[in-house]
Amino acid sequence: MLFQKICKVRDALLAVTDNVGHYEALNAEDRYIVWAEDREAESVHADNRKAIQAIQGTVDYFTKTDGDERVDEIQKALRDAEGVAYQLNSVQHEEETGFIHYEWLWEVS
Repeated sequence: MLFQKICKVRDALLAVTDNVGHYEALNAEDRYIVWAEDREAESVHADNRKAIQAIQGTVDYFTKTDGDERVDEIQKALRDAEGVAYQLNSVQHEEETGFIHYEWLWEVS
């Protein structure tokens, strides 16, 4: 069930572009997404068992285009994905590579 939960994030991102890698970039030339699960978030236990398991992770989008419309497309895809919560965590300019790096935190339960 873990992979079924986190695949909601992958599937949402694939609706935006097919250049989506799990843990590492597929094609890192321009405009690519990398996503990964990071940890278990707060979970609910009942009757000495885990009743609900929430998983957290990150989505990283790299682009060399200022004002890239794909940023809004990613946010819409995450917003529309059932059971996925997200927040924009940071936006950075990487001087060495010239990429603008957007990072979102996500959670599924």
